[in-house]
Amino acid sequence: MPSTAPSAPVPQGEHEPRPDPQALTSNPDPSQNAPTNVDYTPHPESSLKVPPERQAIVKAITNLYSGSASEDDMKVYAEKAVYDDPWSFCDTRYKIAGQWYGIPKLFFSSRTLATEIVENTPTTLAWKQTQEYTPKVAHFSKPVDSLITCTLDEEGKVVYHKDMWNQKDYSHEGLGKVMKTLNGDYLTGVTRPPKSL
Repeated sequence: MPSTAPSAPVPQGEHEPRPDPQALTSNPDPSQNAPTNVDYTPHPESSLKVPPERQAIVKAITNLYSGSASEDDMKVYAEKAVYDDPWSFCDTRYKIAGQWYGIPKLFFSSRTLATEIVENTPTTLAWKQTQEYTPKVAHFSKPVDSLITCTLDEEGKVVYHKDMWNQKDYSHEGLGKVMKTLNGDYLTGVTRPPKSL
């Protein structure tokens, strides 16, 4: 049975991606960049071409961002995968499912408006993404641009999924880290993803 016990220490080192947002996302036209020299707005026409199996990873994850809450889409993650964003830190596939299965409960709609693949190496897949969220409680839509970086294992499974909303990487320290971990550890009790994950 999947555990909701508190997380183990953050697996620093080999799997956690440390993307360089300026190098990956800065626009050749400086006027199009934020003051931090990053441009997280996707430009699909500039997207790198990737093999079908890599495109399938992007598709499955954007499906999850868009509220699919699908066991098939969750198969892109290794069992001990990590998900890391400004609000949550999850260290198993089951806990990650707790985040994705919450989207249909919280949002009237969630749509991926655009993506741009900016890095593709044997162990890393990164893309810029615009996601439009419309909460159930107030029907206004808010687009969010982010940089998504996934570390892949030898089987092509995602072992670390990092979603960055600004140019700063995560420190995994202090109260913010505690709150992210609590969210990741206990949200499954609310969203109740399938135990089979």
